[in-house]
Formats: sequence, structure tokens, C-alpha cells
Amino acid sequence: MISRSRTVSLLALGAICLSGCASEPPPVQKLKPLALKEQASNIVKSADGYAVNWAGVLSNANPWHFGEHVVATIVGHDAKGAEVVRMDQPLDAVPPGGSLAFTGQASAAVKPAKVTIQYRPAQWRPAARIASAFQRFPISRVQTLRQKDGSYLITGYVGNPYQLSASSLVVNALLRDKAGKLLGGGSTFVDDVKAGRPPRFILTVSGLPAGAKVDRTEITARTWGSTGRPFEDLALAGAVPIHTVKPTTEPFVVDRSTAIVSEHKE
Repeated sequence: MISRSRTVSLLALGAICLSGCASEPPPVQKLKPLALKEQASNIVKSADGYAVNWAGVLSNANPWHFGEHVVATIVGHDAKGAEVVRMDQPLDAVPPGGSLAFTGQASAAVKPAKVTIQYRPAQWRPAARIASAFQRFPISRVQTLRQKDGSYLITGYVGNPYQLSASSLVVNALLRDKAGKLLGGGSTFVDDVKAGRPPRFILTVSGLPAGAKVDRTEITARTWGSTGRPFEDLALAGAVPIHTVKPTTEPFVVDRSTAIVSEHKE
């Protein structure tokens, strides 16, 4: 038989343990950093020096968080290692479990021998919806036409799968060779994109390496801005139903599934 004093001591010890356990902070979720999956840069002579063009793809492996306020830093060095160009490029938010294609251009007085792309760590914000709710903006009727000066003219249409109108979207074009290697890219904007009324986009990609053979063009569209709020607002408003056209054929006189079940019972 346990004495009353020992019982009181055990209860007090249990209360201390429970209070101590309750005060412990919950484990912090470890988020994976953004990964620069691909990068390419090209340098062409210009009227005032050299034009440095670049393209890259950032990947977000976290399915529940937006990567926000990301800044890419593009640095070019000459053959002796001296820095001849540096540019900070604010990027749009990287969606949960998705990727971000980006392109840019800067001028340099001296020709860089090497160009590298780095980026600052993202600020993470939990998304209000699961990753599958953030649907891609459909791209259609894409044409890639090589021009006489070696540049590429790219046209197409970008759609909106959401019920809410997208005020501004960024369209990126990445050009790849037969092996899938990234050669370069370009970007443009389209405004007021409504469901069912895809606007046309036109952009030019120049400065590709001499002799580069473009095999395919990869087009993506995204919301504009350093935070994921615009994309999140579209997802929260809901997607447009896939089947919106009323059937035009007459219904069956007898429901075939009902007839099959009746025959089975007999």
C-alpha cells in the first residue's frame, strides 16, 4: 500500500513533467534551399561594349512554402579574373513544389570571359493551398521563327485556368538544343489575362552562341512580383471547371447502367 505522502509526491512529480514537456517549443520544420538547376549565358558585341544575356531555372522542393524575395546576382569576370559586370536581379516568387525560369541582360564595357549566377536565400512563407492547387498557365499555338540576324522571334498565347482575372503575367521562353541543353532565353509581359480569352505574346531571343541549333522552345508563364500573393489569390478564387459546355446529344431512353444492374439481378 502506497502512503499518502508518497502519492502526493508522485502526483507533483508528474505535474512538473507535464508542465515541462508542454513548455518545450515544437520542432522547427527544416526547409530545403532553392536549387539553381540550370544556367546559361551569352555575350555579344554591342554599340557601347558588350551585351551579357543570361537564363536560369530555380527549383523549389518544398511543397508547402513559397520562396519569396529572391535576388539573383550575375557576375562577370574577364580573362584575368577582374570583375567587369555585376547586377542584382529581383526575381518573382517561386511556387511551392515548382520552379522559376528567369532571364536578363546587362551591359559591360569589357568582354567577360566567365559569367556566373548566384542567388540570395529565399524568405519562406507557408502557402494557403496545396501545391496541386497552383495550376500552370496553359500555353498554346507557339511558333519559333529564326530571323536573318540569328535571333529568334517567338509568339504564342497564354491562358488563365482560374476564375479570377490575372492582372499581369510574365512569359519566359527557354531555348534548348537537341540534347536538352539550355542555350538562352527571353521574357515579356501580358496583362489582364481572363479565363477563356488568352492574349498573344511576342518576344525575341538574341545573342545565342554562333552555330547553336535550337531544337525546342520551352514556354512558361507566372504571376509577377516578389511574393506569392498574386498566385495565391488566383488559387483561392478557384479554377474554372473543365467541363463548361452543356451536352448537345439527347439522353438515353433507358439508363444503360440501370438496365445492366436489373439484368444481373434477374
